[in-house]
Amino acid sequence: MSIQISVDGAVATATISRPEAMNAINMATRAALREAWASLAADDAVRAIVVTGAGERAFCAGVDLKEVQPTRGPARDAFGADGPPSVVAGMDIDKPIIAAVNGVALGGGFELALASDIRIASETARFGLTEVKIGSMPGAGGTQRLVRTIGRSDAMTMLLTGRIVDAAEALRTGIVSSLHAPGDLLDAARALADEIAGCAPLSVAATKRTVRAGDGLPLDAALQLERLAFGLIRDSEDRKEGREAFRAGRKPKFRGV
Repeated sequence: MSIQISVDGAVATATISRPEAMNAINMATRAALREAWASLAADDAVRAIVVTGAGERAFCAGVDLKEVQPTRGPARDAFGADGPPSVVAGMDIDKPIIAAVNGVALGGGFELALASDIRIASETARFGLTEVKIGSMPGAGGTQRLVRTIGRSDAMTMLLTGRIVDAAEALRTGIVSSLHAPGDLLDAARALADEIAGCAPLSVAATKRTVRAGDGLPLDAALQLERLAFGLIRDSEDRKEGREAFRAGRKPKFRGV
């Protein structure tokens, strides 16, 4: 299988496993990724997800350009039921996704990381949306998510030149939130996922959904959305448990209700 799933406690790790191809995404891997997101979203025991690539050379080198793509025509690709799925299809789930970028993240691989909620990286990681160099352009959210992540000037520099940046530059611009030695990256990602998994599941889901839904809204509308979500969470059993545990000085036992 091109996607390997492992679960430890409440944390799942999804590993893109095509190291011979720099973990590039072919059609089979696209389908496997969608299946993985759907399966993990439906598993109540999983509360946080880490996505990474096999080995230390590549997180994901993007779409596998060596694979012959079927010719269908632009209309069928855009509107047909059997059009090719995006490399990030299925990632819009309520469970937090942490990208542990362990090597190069290029093209669709970088877009996969951008679609994650949190990105941390190896000190040897490199990032780029290089499509303009081969007569293409990002097509899985890169033009939109990168600008929203690091701001217009830095994003446009990367997008219009196809420039690849190193891990230090990725940290400076905010592409990633932390850097780690290659051997420590997965432990750091899983520790972060464990920390998230220890929080109230409904609160985490509501927070993630509110942040994402509010991205494109004016501030006053986003604040109303937040207030609505807060009102829904306020009477949950987990919120009551959290307050009781705080008063008793004990660790809360959240059940996702």
